[in-house]
Amino acid sequence: MSSNIKITVCAPARLHMGFIDLSGSLGRHFGSIGIALNEIQTRLTLTSSDSRVVTGPSRERADRCLTQLCNAMSVSDRVNIGIETAIPEHVGLGSGTQMALAIGSALNAYYKLGLSVREIASVMDRGLRSGVGIGVFEYGGLVVDGGRGENTVIPPVLSHLGIPLEWRFILAFDRRGQGFHGEQEIAAFKALPVFSRHEAERLCYLLMMQGLPAVAEGDLERFGSVVSSIQTAVGNHFAPVQGGVYASREVAEAMDWLTFHAR
Repeated sequence: MSSNIKITVCAPARLHMGFIDLSGSLGRHFGSIGIALNEIQTRLTLTSSDSRVVTGPSRERADRCLTQLCNAMSVSDRVNIGIETAIPEHVGLGSGTQMALAIGSALNAYYKLGLSVREIASVMDRGLRSGVGIGVFEYGGLVVDGGRGENTVIPPVLSHLGIPLEWRFILAFDRRGQGFHGEQEIAAFKALPVFSRHEAERLCYLLMMQGLPAVAEGDLERFGSVVSSIQTAVGNHFAPVQGGVYASREVAEAMDWLTFHAR
């Protein structure tokens, strides 16, 4: 392998805007909508090395990803991975999926394996519920995935639209705590009540006949209204395990203030 090879990968954060059917009442589980956030990203560079080297932010997570990927791909881990920026972990921006796809894509190019993004995601068990993170890594912009059916490996991307350049998104974080992840997240999903078929049908209609046309026509107010409806429905569903529509009381107060002053 040439010592001059240098591969840089940028993976955008993903903003998940909600699920459509959490209980599979219409035949497919989940289904979701989300967008890529270019200003927040994981950016790393892989170069040749005589030994395994991983440096930079989120190094421990990257190190675990490298081990799992090299074992699954049957390639050497003697590479140098320098992480320049990393998506903040466990705050709802898809840090784990994007790190795995970034390292996997770098290894794929370095060793000329010819794998697709979805094959890399499958190796890392990504896309078990939402396909948004994988979709925004592939395409950027806004993506809608079709959830999981009987034979689904990775949720398929059903719609991909560019976000109008003048649109901006405000993120509100509670930096004192982190959202559900790992085993805690799995337990939370298992504890949820059944998501009603009627609500799934309503959200499907809102997304298909109002949300996506609003993006295509640049109608920010209508798109925001649809996203608010989806997030309120999903938040109410999660309320029994997270203590409210939002997991953080302070974020809930900030969102109420923003909603009031946006009128």
